[in-house]
Amino acid sequence: MTAELARFALGLEWRALPASIVRETRLILLDSIGCALGAASTDKGRMNVALARKLGGPPDASIIGMGGKVACTNAALANGELILTLDFSNIVGGGHDGAYVIPAVLATAESSGASGRELIMSTAVGLEIAARLARALGQHNTTPAAVLRARAEGTGVSGNAYANFGAAAGSGRLLKLDEERLTHALGIAGHLCMVLSYRRWSHSDRGHMTKYGVPGWQSTGAVVATMLAEMGYLGDTTILDHPDKGFAYVAGYPTWHPEEVMADLGSAWCFNVKLHYKPYPCCGVFHGPLDCFYHIIDTHKLGPEDIDSVVAYFRGHMDSPLFSKKTVESISDAQFNAGHVFGAAAHRIPRGVEWYDPDTMTHPGIRSFGQKVICRTHPEYGKTLQGDPLSALSKVEVVARGKTYAHEILYRRGSAGTEAAMSEADLVDKFRHNAARVLTKRKTERAIRTLLQLEEVDNIADLMREVTL
Repeated sequence: MTAELARFALGLEWRALPASIVRETRLILLDSIGCALGAASTDKGRMNVALARKLGGPPDASIIGMGGKVACTNAALANGELILTLDFSNIVGGGHDGAYVIPAVLATAESSGASGRELIMSTAVGLEIAARLARALGQHNTTPAAVLRARAEGTGVSGNAYANFGAAAGSGRLLKLDEERLTHALGIAGHLCMVLSYRRWSHSDRGHMTKYGVPGWQSTGAVVATMLAEMGYLGDTTILDHPDKGFAYVAGYPTWHPEEVMADLGSAWCFNVKLHYKPYPCCGVFHGPLDCFYHIIDTHKLGPEDIDSVVAYFRGHMDSPLFSKKTVESISDAQFNAGHVFGAAAHRIPRGVEWYDPDTMTHPGIRSFGQKVICRTHPEYGKTLQGDPLSALSKVEVVARGKTYAHEILYRRGSAGTEAAMSEADLVDKFRHNAARVLTKRKTERAIRTLLQLEEVDNIADLMREVTL
């Protein structure tokens, strides 16, 4: 299987790439780079940039939103952390695969002088391999049968360890490894995957910054894997083939359906099937209820002082320690705190890094508003999801001015392939907002044009000049 994935990664030609995949890959890159720009002014973002600069190395690749260059591995480290910091980046393959695949591919593309077309193809390859592995592990459930199977098996395990294969595949393609060496690179990458730290995160009552993984650190593993393979280092080329002691076993996933990896490989794409672009910078479980909440307060022109209570109905397991915290001590606390995100929405704080500015996280009105918010499981959520894997059934009831206002939706805003999908214009506006604190307006517009016409770029260095200082 590892060799087949390597063959797929190296064999893809531009003319064989569907126009829909080219478009979606461009937008995922636009969105991810924008999220990195948005995170540049956060403490967490600054720490990772400072670390990458301290580690230094030959000036091979850029840190998004910054000046100067560092070693390819260190650019991947910083960019991975920047993309995920705001929890604003797109969800691919059941998780934040873009944040785990793109940093390694982008750094390798810049350091190798790749073209825009090569960046698109290598990113698409990386996202596709990651999504197929996610599907095999019970995360990327794109059919009713797969949702039903996942519920029956009780998988419920999140974690982007599998994405390291995609990152290494995309990077290895850019380094022009031959099939044998890319197969070894994938085998090495499988051993450099992170553990499933989301399990610990979901049972933690403190919002530590490692969250559900450190994508930048895993991205360095993907880059290192390809560089080692290029030098002749031998990897575990059967890591995906062993039925019960292979990758799923060593990484800690409870299920493994290998047929989901290879099915229609090369003729059908799956990373774009269940794709969610985030309109709000917080955990995606809140997005459906936030859609409902904004509809209510905007329609009825309600201010935070008008509202007596908010009851949000959505997916289950909201009583876990992760979502039960009432305090906000860090950006990671705030992103998983219903009181904070609904409070920020009620106070009309702009949707972006502003939700996590120190003044917002300590805002007395937002903190007190959080006490009005109650989260409950929507009784029909699971049943609806089994029938429609793209659904995110959500409902909110707001008591205000002596009345109860309610609104319910089936699809959360930003879900591709649904009536709630975000348009290209929406994503461009999101990019503009994310870039506002870092780039000039003129440079922002040049960056947007370059990203939307990426296949016309001769050298990725031209792109990076537009998204750095």
